[in-house]
Amino acid sequence: MENQFKFMQNPKEHISDIKDYIFRVLANWRWFLLSIIIAFGIAYYYNISAPRLYGLSSTIAVKEKTNPLFSTGTNIAFNWGGVSDKVESIRKALTSRSHNEKVVKKLNFYIDYLEEGRFRKEDVYGKTPFELILQPNQYQLLNTLIKIDFIDDKSFNLTIDFGENASVDLINYKDESRKKLPVSESQFSQVFLVDEYINLPFLKGQILKVESVTPIAGSSYFVQLNSISQVTGKYQNVRAKGLSGTSLIQLSLTGTNKNRIVDYLNTTIEVLAEDELAQKTNYARSTKAFIDAQFKNTSDSLKLIEYNIGKFKKENSIYDLSAQGGLIFDQTTGLDEMSKQLKDRIVYFENLEEYIESHSNYAKIPAPAIINIEDASIATMMGELTRLSIKKNQLATEVTANHPSLKLINAEIETARSVLLENLSSLKNTTIISLNNSKKRLNSYNYELDKLPNKEQKLLNFERKYSLTESNFVFLMQKRYEADIAIAASVSDITVLDSAKDTGQGAILPRLQFNYMIALLLGIILPLFVIVAIEILDSKIHTVEEIERISPIPILGVVGQSTAENNLAVYLKPKSSVAESIRALRSNIQFLFHRDSKNKSKTILVSSSISGEGKTFVSINMASVFAMGGKKTILVGLDLRKPKIVQDFDITNDIGVVNYLIGEANIDEIIQKSKIPNLDVIPSGPIPPNPSELLISQDTDELINKLKLEYDYIILDTPPIGLVSDAIELVKYADATIYVVRQNYSEKGMLKLINEKHFKEEIKNVSIVLNDFRVKAKYGYGYGYGYGYGKYSNAYHENEKQSWYKKWFKK
Repeated sequence: MENQFKFMQNPKEHISDIKDYIFRVLANWRWFLLSIIIAFGIAYYYNISAPRLYGLSSTIAVKEKTNPLFSTGTNIAFNWGGVSDKVESIRKALTSRSHNEKVVKKLNFYIDYLEEGRFRKEDVYGKTPFELILQPNQYQLLNTLIKIDFIDDKSFNLTIDFGENASVDLINYKDESRKKLPVSESQFSQVFLVDEYINLPFLKGQILKVESVTPIAGSSYFVQLNSISQVTGKYQNVRAKGLSGTSLIQLSLTGTNKNRIVDYLNTTIEVLAEDELAQKTNYARSTKAFIDAQFKNTSDSLKLIEYNIGKFKKENSIYDLSAQGGLIFDQTTGLDEMSKQLKDRIVYFENLEEYIESHSNYAKIPAPAIINIEDASIATMMGELTRLSIKKNQLATEVTANHPSLKLINAEIETARSVLLENLSSLKNTTIISLNNSKKRLNSYNYELDKLPNKEQKLLNFERKYSLTESNFVFLMQKRYEADIAIAASVSDITVLDSAKDTGQGAILPRLQFNYMIALLLGIILPLFVIVAIEILDSKIHTVEEIERISPIPILGVVGQSTAENNLAVYLKPKSSVAESIRALRSNIQFLFHRDSKNKSKTILVSSSISGEGKTFVSINMASVFAMGGKKTILVGLDLRKPKIVQDFDITNDIGVVNYLIGEANIDEIIQKSKIPNLDVIPSGPIPPNPSELLISQDTDELINKLKLEYDYIILDTPPIGLVSDAIELVKYADATIYVVRQNYSEKGMLKLINEKHFKEEIKNVSIVLNDFRVKAKYGYGYGYGYGYGKYSNAYHENEKQSWYKKWFKK
């Protein structure tokens, strides 16, 4: 809590920690640079190898175009449905499978024209000096490359590699049927002339020369035939976007070949316009076909009646009606025509009622082709019912059946349907009444007709029948003219505002600058994430500042990374930076001793948390530097479990501390001279079964006291405190304790033990040494701890040469 309080009270320390963290990340700039170079290399390769994608567009207007010469009652092409869903229907049609299949077939886009490129076979549609024309209704080779090598401008070699296949697939493009064809050879090759008919079991067609391009001798191309459904699926991704608030649609398509995109966009609009016009005039064509059939029947009937009238007049010697007969004829002719019109209306009303009652979709209610409806409300209600039905069909594709909006429109349709049926019933009843009245009037005239002579009655009936048929003939002729004019005058509702064209547009993919920017970002972000993750998960000790933050024990100094062949770094390289750091420790440790012990023997205990942190290295070199300074020094190996010091001094471990403690040898027998002047060594000796019991014996006190009488400095190399308790038992002999921590090796949590011992005053006069410290490390420079100043120490130390790899990636 006290440390936390201090931290909160010192914002400068917090800022310093952040700066330290940032500098530790930035110290890995070499990895950032390497990552950026690799990322840019990948981006460059992708930019030059990725296929170039181009995007072209075309704009059309969708607006119903009607002939102003026709009214709703007479126009044969009148459609109750209106154009409320016109734009949406066109958009759906443009992306439909059936429409795109028509376009693919019309353009023969199931034939691929390819050329060998740097990274792949490139689509060269529109750039080849030839065109493949397939024989219709024949089986052709499917999904296999056909190589065409031009020998000159008049001949070529056709090669097909079947591989190890025992059979190949063939397709008939007329009905898209397929079959297998066995092949006996793995490769086929034959020379053909340009324009020559190719009659092979698996290919029937011609290679025709394109007039604008001349084949170059030695040039090679590939042709591949694909299934129509396979190609159609690829082109169904054409984008048809309705521009908001307008009846405009923008078509856009992407691909690797601009010629192919241009042809496809323009042809898809052309096919759409043709289909739309055919649908638009379909009603008029169907009506005209019906009228033509009625017209022929009426014409035949008229000729027959005319013949019968002439024959009757000749046989009965009667040529004209009497005055009374003429009057009856004039009055009944109009009633006959009225009765026929009323009957036709009743039939239409009945058919319409039956349609409405038996159907649930009223998007295409049959319009009155040759019937004139005087009540305008019927047309209005039929148009409203059709509009609601179209809206329902569109909404049904967007919402579920239980959606409130769909339920509401269903209710509106039911209401409009009921009102229309009621009006139709009322209008039909009124028409029936009118027909009955007409019949009554005809009956009264028929009564007058019965008073005429028999021959005149028959002639009058012939004349009435002829007049009625003639009026019907004239009416049908007029309607046929209307249908012809409607068909001839109808134009497509699709207008091209801006056709697709290659105007030199650049590729939309790959985006070169964008890819390089992404490469730069990834080159920075990816190593940053890795480094930050490593930093977060890293529990090692790296800097003096970290030790100061997690431990109240003072720092005695730092010891650099040794490049000597063994642990005798000070002796072998006395002018090295490591030797200077050990001398700095020698100077700093003097401040740990009491003043009254200036001329007395001093005991220094060296330990660490675990094995491998360099306590033996520090012990040996501390002893060496004291001895080389003229002080009589002895190094005592008290790590009885894992003795090491004998290896570096070329002495044996046959006799040592253990032999003295168990009474097998005296002190003179266990002391061995080293090759360093003033430095003696006592090895640990054979490994005992009870090292702890030996070290806490009274013999250990006797050994230390005897050594104090003979030596100025006694260096105790002890076991790791974090592993065994031996070192704790030996602390009482030490005038100063050195606790070794190794950079990039020791865990931060390992200091908890020594901190606890220090807090409980079980270990006094202790200080920490950071071992294996690297001057150019990303974690600090050790200023103030006696370990150089990096490049500024030139000419003062013997700097070890390192390879460029280590210099570059050194941490």
